[in-house]
Amino acid sequence: MLSEIETEVVIVGAGPAGLMLACELALAGVETLVLEKLPRRIEQVKGGAIQARTAELLEMRGLLEPLLQRAAQSDPVGGHFAALPVPLDCTPWQTRHPFPIAIPQWEIEEALEERAIAGSARVLRGSAVSGVESDNNGVTVTADGMRVWARYLVACDGGHSTVRKLLGLPFPGRPGTHQAVLADIRLSAVSSLVPQQMGHMSTLTRQGGGYWAMLAPLGGDRYRLTFGRAGQEDIARDAPVTHEEITAALQAVYGEETALGVVDNSSRFSDATRQLKHYRAGRVLFAGDAAHIHPPLGGQGLNLAIQDAFNLGWKLAAAVQGRAPSGLLDSYHTERHPVGAQVLHHTSAQRVLADPHPSEDVAALRDIFIDLLRLPDANRHLAGLMSGLSLRYELSGEHPLTGQRMPDVDLVTQAGPTRLSALFGSGHAVLLDLAGVVPADLRLPARVDLVRATCSDDMGAAALLIRPDGYLCWAADNSAACGETLLSTIAGELTEAL
Repeated sequence: MLSEIETEVVIVGAGPAGLMLACELALAGVETLVLEKLPRRIEQVKGGAIQARTAELLEMRGLLEPLLQRAAQSDPVGGHFAALPVPLDCTPWQTRHPFPIAIPQWEIEEALEERAIAGSARVLRGSAVSGVESDNNGVTVTADGMRVWARYLVACDGGHSTVRKLLGLPFPGRPGTHQAVLADIRLSAVSSLVPQQMGHMSTLTRQGGGYWAMLAPLGGDRYRLTFGRAGQEDIARDAPVTHEEITAALQAVYGEETALGVVDNSSRFSDATRQLKHYRAGRVLFAGDAAHIHPPLGGQGLNLAIQDAFNLGWKLAAAVQGRAPSGLLDSYHTERHPVGAQVLHHTSAQRVLADPHPSEDVAALRDIFIDLLRLPDANRHLAGLMSGLSLRYELSGEHPLTGQRMPDVDLVTQAGPTRLSALFGSGHAVLLDLAGVVPADLRLPARVDLVRATCSDDMGAAALLIRPDGYLCWAADNSAACGETLLSTIAGELTEAL
């Protein structure tokens, strides 16, 4: 007999998207259950870099510092576009984290799971989903030995999403044309061709003997190896990666003196590009790779997944708790689908430029593109695109700042100096009054915090209303605007409950 469980939200998948979402829901007081089919976490580097905007979001919740303690030690180096040899410069975007932070994905997942559980979320491993039934009131999920009823289900179960398949939802796009191997390995001997320290992506890639490869040092004898060759696409995706296969690639690219010791784990991946048409199907929502897949270029996947969760978390909590304005939950799709589409678009472009065996025309295009990347404006544009710092949502406010991310500026409040990021640990929206224009008797909802402060930076407005995910949804230059549009914006964009 199946055990019966009820919860407010069930999340399928304990990867970065699912665990980040669990953290956000638990922070808002939503009863949350995460079902993960794997009995234990695979300690694989996989998506091993946190981009600037993701770092900012994690810092808003107090999650960045524990992650930095797990980060690989390396010299700061800018990100890349298509592995071209010009580092991307994020400093013009006014961020405290201008360089990608190298942290193995499993370490990120472990830290997120610890936080989610501390916030009262439950994570059940070894729970493979086999059935999903949805109606207007909720969702029933059948998994190993249990039947779970929840008001909402969020599928964060990867590119081969079981939930998506059970619902019969198409996953349109382009199948993979190239296949590669990703492996965490230990080397027992190295040649002079093996990199000794982490550097820019362009310095870590090599070719030889018909192979292309990227070998990233992780400390000691540990390395992250990615490689491919012509004809690899004929190998089944689930075929085991053999010791001999990895050895052949290593010695072809890094010389016969390079000896493989241990393979900690390995997997195959392709350059397939797909995206759901809708991120919501009634009471079921999709985030991370369950909603979109793309070539793994530029460190986008993990970051896109975490940012999906940040956008969805506070909106889903408001819907569960009965305080969401009409259309708030649907705005998750409206806002995040174009972001996913943009990542699919630019990773497709990178796939052409990063071809290890470019045609004469592509080689010429690469040369032109490298020259363009050396121009400050072009570099700034692509740095903002790849880091997520340039993202702006199309919101309804009239102020020119509406929809922008808010930089983590220094503030001085009555309690003393602080930073903007420190105001968001509760997961609430923040009404920041920088010029004393917000009326003292203004009645705000419980999950909108009024903070009166001064700032040495010009923030472009006297008062700013910042969503829980750090994006501006209202701003005013004077006290008159506070009386005219502030409360209606709160009721229409954030919460209806006073």
